[in-house]
Amino acid sequence: MQHPALAHVAHRPWPLPVRAWTWRQSWCDLLFAHWAVAPAALARFVPPGLALQTFDGAAWIGVVPFRMEGVMRRPLPDLPGASAFPELNVRTYVEAGGKPGVLFLSLDATNLLAVCAARALFALPYWWAHMRCARDGEGFAYRHARRRSVAAFDARYAPTGPAQPAARGSFDHWLTERYCLYARGRRGALFRTEVHHAPWPLQAARADIERNTMTTPLGITLPDTEPVLHFARRMDVVVYPPERVA
Repeated sequence: MQHPALAHVAHRPWPLPVRAWTWRQSWCDLLFAHWAVAPAALARFVPPGLALQTFDGAAWIGVVPFRMEGVMRRPLPDLPGASAFPELNVRTYVEAGGKPGVLFLSLDATNLLAVCAARALFALPYWWAHMRCARDGEGFAYRHARRRSVAAFDARYAPTGPAQPAARGSFDHWLTERYCLYARGRRGALFRTEVHHAPWPLQAARADIERNTMTTPLGITLPDTEPVLHFARRMDVVVYPPERVA
């Protein structure tokens, strides 16, 4: 049976990978919170072979809390207690070989198995954390504290408008419509992991961010300005094996 994500492919900026996808997952009740920063603040995090992307002269950092569901390797069924958990990532935007993608500065999850697997299989900077995502009226209350770290995020957020895909070429499209991620392996090699999903069903959002120290361990101070906010209810995703970038 075809995965639901593969019912939509015309919107992709480049063709699907030839190789078969190996992992599936769903991203639920997601908040995109983005801040503009000087490109120089991120230069040391960008591995050789990648170019930091900017929009209107600014680099952008996203703090993205959400819930994972249905996380499992193909063709296995969900594993109770392991396939669903809260996650939060801190990210910026890069490009290599004409393929714009995501560079994760950190990722946090409650599932220690997922943390260890993602570090080993995808060379991603995952951390084990205490996290909770709960319904709060029409929105969500999110609580996060990384173990043995000052990194924390407490917020309430909710959608405020209808869901619709971002217009191609718009800032919203630039932030969200990305179909690969980049990571540096243990020996310094650069890897690209391709993903596929339908266009993002973005909604306008509001957020009351009570605490956000997610960039403190990185030595990055976010500007004291209101972030750019988006909400998405659910996105079904397939993930392809990492490949080395020449």
